[in-house]
Amino acid sequence: MKHAREDYKRIQDPSGLIPEDEPVFLLRGQDVLASDTIYFWADAAEKAGVDSKMVEAARNHAVAMDIWQAKHFSKVPDMP
Repeated sequence: MKHAREDYKRIQDPSGLIPEDEPVFLLRGQDVLASDTIYFWADAAEKAGVDSKMVEAARNHAVAMDIWQAKHFSKVPDMP
C-alpha cells in the first residue's frame, strides 16, 4: 500500500488485502482535523448509498477520536 507520508511506510497490511500500489490515507486520533474529515466522509457516503453499517461505523470512529482528543490532546497535522 502506498502511504502519503514516507514515515508511515511501517504501517502495513499483514493480510495482504490492499494492493502494494494502492494509495491509502491515514488519519490519526491526535489530528484535530481527523474526526471532521470522517464525519464529512460519512455524510457523503450516506448520500452515495453506502451501506448504513459502514456509515455508522465511520461516525462511531469519529466519535471515538473526539473522545480520545478530549482525554489526551490534539494538534494540527505536521510532517517529520
